[in-house]
Amino acid sequence: MVKENTDRHRCLALISGGLDSQLAAKLIAEQGNRVVGVNFRTGFISEDDRELYREIENDLGIEVRMLRVPEEDYLELIKSPKHGYGSAMNPCLDCRILVLREAKKYMEEISADFVITGEVLGQRPMTQRKDTMDLIKRESGLGKRLLRPLSARLLSPTIPEERGWVDRDKLLDIEGRSRKVQLKLAEKLGINHYSQPAGGCLLTEEEFGHRIREVFDHKGKDKTTVSDLKVLKYGRHFRLPDGAKAIIGRDEEENENLEEFLDDYWSIRILGFSGPLTLITRGATERDVTIAARLTGRYSQGRDQETLEAILERNGKTKTYRIKPLERDSDLISELRIEYSS
Repeated sequence: MVKENTDRHRCLALISGGLDSQLAAKLIAEQGNRVVGVNFRTGFISEDDRELYREIENDLGIEVRMLRVPEEDYLELIKSPKHGYGSAMNPCLDCRILVLREAKKYMEEISADFVITGEVLGQRPMTQRKDTMDLIKRESGLGKRLLRPLSARLLSPTIPEERGWVDRDKLLDIEGRSRKVQLKLAEKLGINHYSQPAGGCLLTEEEFGHRIREVFDHKGKDKTTVSDLKVLKYGRHFRLPDGAKAIIGRDEEENENLEEFLDDYWSIRILGFSGPLTLITRGATERDVTIAARLTGRYSQGRDQETLEAILERNGKTKTYRIKPLERDSDLISELRIEYSS
């Protein structure tokens, strides 16, 4: 390797919360490079993990910055991924390219020299084959400034290796789905806090994918908004007879999350009993509003009452409905509910 410069170089490390990305960051930091961690948020992976990232910062001795992928760009990616979907509605390859394009921009913004990830050759079938890893490197624009330390010795040398910023001989040659090498290395390097592999992204889940397809089929991809997809993360979803949609919170936390979407929907609540917040499509017919109110009553603490009062709030005004809650085993519930069936 040509030794161009022995000064410490700055790199950007993509930190997912999992073990592999932390190992990659640690390996490069231990070679004397200055590592800045970054976690890119897409809106479809759990974000209730701030304590985990504080522990990661302590384990690695680096700062991990939280950045968000542009929502409109991500929406277009979900609607029409250039490289297709995985098993559900997960555009994994396009997502990886988009995230690394954002990483390239941020690398340049903070005057870093290269980007590192925890990718392992052969670990994931869609994004970590040799051909797709080369594709990601090329289409992200990073090219040879993208280093994957855990499999580097199985891949072509990168600029950091060629210029002597990192020692290629100290990088690894991990391949496949087994995690024995990573777990042993984590113990050696003192990395104790990480999320478990696989899962995490809602777009990979069949149920969530079905909800997305239902929105596309009903509303059309061209009219689907960021809000239409973000709200899919919460509640029970129903398509009512005249075409309106009702989204019913399942617990207090979901009710709070659904309140963030009140500007885009009308809302229904039950008077006198604790229960869900229901969102319903603006412009819903009286029949759809009535059925949504009866569904709301079904999931409230007043479900066994003969009748209940439901309050519809729309455009800053309220209207009261006297309704009979749907029975617990009503066929209408299963008929209207948007759920995956194989």
